[in-house]
Amino acid sequence: MHELAITRNIVAIVGDAAQGRRVTRVTLEIGKLSGVMADAVAFCFDVVAAETPLAGARLDIRQIDGLARCRDCGEEFGAATLFAPCRCGSRSCERVAGEELNIKAIEVEEAA
Repeated sequence: MHELAITRNIVAIVGDAAQGRRVTRVTLEIGKLSGVMADAVAFCFDVVAAETPLAGARLDIRQIDGLARCRDCGEEFGAATLFAPCRCGSRSCERVAGEELNIKAIEVEEAA
């Protein structure tokens, strides 16, 4: 379950960015083609965040649909899998979206 390690890294990165302030919300973007299970990250988050500046923070996960562009005909299309073919039949496609794993935003309490 690599999502536990990924969640630990997310908590560490956000904790460093918060510079000692309490984090109230973390927004992630996780692509559906990234190989990262959003539900597993959400499951691990509270446990990993405990006793850190992220303890009690709300986790918002935005899942990004897969999008690919055909190298043969140029059409962009929704891709449910990494190797989805274009409507023209070509499998020569580049992925445009869906492989993301981004910390999109964090909210912190203002320092007193």
